[in-house]
Amino acid sequence: MSQWVVLVGRAADLDNGLTPHKIMTSRDYLARPGLFQGQRPKIINLSRSYAYQSRGYYASLLAEARGHRIIPSVETMIDLSEKKLYDNALPELDAVLGKALGDAPLPQSPIRVYFGYGEDPRLERFAKLVFDWFRAPALEIHLEARAGRPAIKRIGFASIGKLDAGQTERLLAAMAKHTAREWREAKAKTPAKYAFATLYDPKETLPPSSVASLKHWARIAGRLGVDVEPITRKELPRLANFDALFIRETTSISNHTYRFARRAMQEGMPVIDDPISMIRCTNKVYCNELMAQNGIATPPSVMIGGKEDLVRAADLLGFPMVLKIPDGSFSRGVKKVDDKAGLEALAHAWLEDSDLLIAQKFMPTRFDWRIGVLGGEPLFAVQYLMAGEHWQIINHEAGGRPLEGGFRAFQLADAPPHVLDAGLKGARCIGDGLYGVDLKETDDGVFLIEINDNPNLEHGVEDAAEKDEVWTRLTRWFIDRIER
Repeated sequence: MSQWVVLVGRAADLDNGLTPHKIMTSRDYLARPGLFQGQRPKIINLSRSYAYQSRGYYASLLAEARGHRIIPSVETMIDLSEKKLYDNALPELDAVLGKALGDAPLPQSPIRVYFGYGEDPRLERFAKLVFDWFRAPALEIHLEARAGRPAIKRIGFASIGKLDAGQTERLLAAMAKHTAREWREAKAKTPAKYAFATLYDPKETLPPSSVASLKHWARIAGRLGVDVEPITRKELPRLANFDALFIRETTSISNHTYRFARRAMQEGMPVIDDPISMIRCTNKVYCNELMAQNGIATPPSVMIGGKEDLVRAADLLGFPMVLKIPDGSFSRGVKKVDDKAGLEALAHAWLEDSDLLIAQKFMPTRFDWRIGVLGGEPLFAVQYLMAGEHWQIINHEAGGRPLEGGFRAFQLADAPPHVLDAGLKGARCIGDGLYGVDLKETDDGVFLIEINDNPNLEHGVEDAAEKDEVWTRLTRWFIDRIER
């Protein structure tokens, strides 16, 4: 596992006894480029100044050039150099600040935030949000009253060299929390070289992977020198403690999963799903256009932007047809309509929330193929059977818990080559990550239905044929990209 290194302005700035991490001066770090050759340390830059072209500035700049992960980054230094560069963050921060303080008097300004931990317990959520926006060891937030409400006047770095003894103690305590790890699985017998975070929601009804499956992956990864730790949506500030991120919640660009993916990319760590894949896959309209541009067969489709498109859809596709919301998932936001009245009613309701819908020709089959693709190569091949007396693999209309059909897993060597080929071609149009390509095999050929950026990976289902090779390849994908 990569180590933490703390850079200081002078050797006497921190007592080695106060932190278990390696401490060195920024001068030494700058002068010794080969010091961490072959390693990937995580750097905390506690230099006395982050001013442009100062030693602190160059330490972060060269850390990025050396492939080291560092807090704060040069981007953060530049963002905080002028208020106009961080104006976009203030509305959200002011709203959380106002909710926390209410009508109470303003606390003494400035308030300080150390690694997402504040000095005022009322501002716990605010402190974490500030750190989400500006990842820095110590921040000063100057407040003012504006129209009778608390507001941020200015955000800047707290000068490490000017902190008193109590403030320094709070900084070190916060740093210890930030760099700590909570292990929830037994450690592997071999020393862990890397640590992977797995984002999950223990309350999700249809998660992409169950907790049992994630524990199974943790055992496989442990044999390869990797520790896997589950994290939840509240643990974004801890993400920098890890070397990679595997998102096992249903993804959306409008919720926290996208923020986690973006943060992972900013930290320079490999992530599944990456933000670009999320953007591309979660929108069925985009995917349909992308496949058409690349000559990949999809069901005949019509874009629905208003009432005038409904007649065209009926004429071209006939009934029944399938109507889809662009960003639905797990068969949600996908309905079959049997006649013109049903089409008009459903389109009218859905167009209240989405400016565009997609209508597709209905292609009845007994099962859908899903080809799992990782790094541009096939990972698994599964047939998902339709839910009982339903036209989809998941029936959300039965009342209560969604009903799922069965499955048949195939070894990759036994899967039809033309189905594998269609899945690979589709996934390679999206990116290099993990995708589940849904296909229908008909007498007229193979048609790509959609590409999932967050496909199911369930022990005993998707890995039923290829066994632990699925999880081993997943682990090695992350390791390979860490070590590139």
